[in-house]
Amino acid sequence: MLIPPDIMLIFAAASVALALAPGPDNIFVLTQSALYGRMAGVMVTLGLMTGVMVHTTLVALGVAVIFQTSVLAFTVLKLVGAGYLVYLAIMAFRAHATPVDRTQAPKTPLARLYWRGVVMNLTNPKVAIFFLAFLPQFADPLRGAVTAQIFLFGAIFVLCALVVFCTIAGAAGFLGTWLSTSPRAQVALNRVAGVVFLGLALRLVLAER
Repeated sequence: MLIPPDIMLIFAAASVALALAPGPDNIFVLTQSALYGRMAGVMVTLGLMTGVMVHTTLVALGVAVIFQTSVLAFTVLKLVGAGYLVYLAIMAFRAHATPVDRTQAPKTPLARLYWRGVVMNLTNPKVAIFFLAFLPQFADPLRGAVTAQIFLFGAIFVLCALVVFCTIAGAAGFLGTWLSTSPRAQVALNRVAGVVFLGLALRLVLAER
């Protein structure tokens, strides 16, 4: 399997552009990083990328077609995802300002932040359909096994998105350092995070195949 360098470059550029475009994932990383620190944003990013790898596997194996052809499967998954986002919104609205020692781990366990990223990504059926439409465009049966090519393109997408999202997490971490010394700002950003979660939930509920 030999993929031409120009195809790889075009795909990588498209992946970076998609990761940079304002959307649920990078907004989620931004708000969580600002609230809990850079490492929290990295863990959320790793969770999101784990979900991306699962979606890539589904596309490679053809299972994602279910979400494109089954109204019931699409509806159930998006409602589960929206419900989880509403839960996060409620937790954010109820959160109070607390003293934060930036030399210690954040109040929210890193493992929980990781799983937030995983759940948010996996319960968004639009992601599965997006990858079903996006990845195969760059695969060519004449170059060898299509499944292997899709896995390779999926890995490249993960690498590009990982760099972009970790950069966002790092930048937001500086904001988090300031928030740790400002209780009012901390409460305000928690409210903003809650609104973001509700907005993402609404967007998911209104999503159509």
